[in-house]
Amino acid sequence: MLAAIMASTALGIDLMLPAFGDIREAFGLADDSTAVAGIVTAYFIGMALAQVIWGPIADRFGRKPTLFAGLAIYALGAMASALAPSLNVLYAARFFWGMGSAGPRVMALAVVRDTHEGEEMARVMSFIMAIFIIVPVIAPSLGAAILAIASWRWVFGFAVIYAAGIALWATRLPESLHPEYRLDLEFGRVVRAARFVVSNRQTLGYTLALTVLFGVFSSYLASSEIVFGDVFGRADQFPIVFGGIAAVMGTAMMANGLVVKSFGVRRLVHTAAFGYLLCAASMVWVSVMADGVPVFGLFVAVLAVQLVLYALLFPNMNTIAMDPMGSVAGMAASVIGLASVAGGALLGSILDRAFDGTVGPLSIGFLLSGVATLVIVLWAERGRLFQPLHRG
Repeated sequence: MLAAIMASTALGIDLMLPAFGDIREAFGLADDSTAVAGIVTAYFIGMALAQVIWGPIADRFGRKPTLFAGLAIYALGAMASALAPSLNVLYAARFFWGMGSAGPRVMALAVVRDTHEGEEMARVMSFIMAIFIIVPVIAPSLGAAILAIASWRWVFGFAVIYAAGIALWATRLPESLHPEYRLDLEFGRVVRAARFVVSNRQTLGYTLALTVLFGVFSSYLASSEIVFGDVFGRADQFPIVFGGIAAVMGTAMMANGLVVKSFGVRRLVHTAAFGYLLCAASMVWVSVMADGVPVFGLFVAVLAVQLVLYALLFPNMNTIAMDPMGSVAGMAASVIGLASVAGGALLGSILDRAFDGTVGPLSIGFLLSGVATLVIVLWAERGRLFQPLHRG
């Protein structure tokens, strides 16, 4: 159930990717216009900013009310997007939709922290994130199927139906907020909880690392349709290639859930961080050697390995960041989400605008994020890598 709840966030992004061409046509944009990428960015920013609101609500009123309120706003935002008469209105509706999606996301992460900790939390988080990642395997094909029989507006309409189904299912979810952790909605108390989150070196460091990683990943999500279509001339294969890479990522997360308890979450993260950096350097080399337009199969293979390493880093870094935050899990999920998603979306939008008809900017983005991630992790761990998970 938590995986399906988390998947609502991904569905709000990946379901509509095949509709970009129809949206361009509907609003009179050029065939190669990157303005549609703003639809993804607006959603991410709305989701990020709203998390700072949903966290205190989840810590005061409980996880279930937070979930239902978020799903209601999610459905309204999706409906407004389906009815949008202009691109600017669509941006605003997507922002509102993203605000709604933050509620279920915060709630799901808080429930995981309420009920698990340490390596066990990493295992559960990996499973939830695996389902979350597998959604892109299905969503673009589902979006394409809807487009085959209806307009792009019905792609957004499907999200309304999904939110209603999740709300009905979640009536069975037990409340997991411990009574002793229930916080009043007092400004000073909320500020103290937020200060506790950002003053923890482990939480802060891994949150910053998540931010730079999510920045290049959000750019990949927003620009992948253009890259596959304009750089390689394979727009018709986009749902298959995009979904295939997502399937590989989901498989990696499933495997992570099986091995993390024996291998150790920090050891796995630190190994993957070095691998991520090396793979990014390889991607840049492949791009430079081919003047930005490498052989399609080679680029996809390197990209898949890069994103598999991302799939190993993201849930485990979330686990390490959340682990010391048991007493303020809702607020911690909010702060981590706000920083990583909002900061990442802004970094991603900068990278989007650097697109020059080649894979060069995206490749360099992966390399820079790899360097920054390793530096930040070294700072967070005070130079001690490959050690067992500890708090503080």
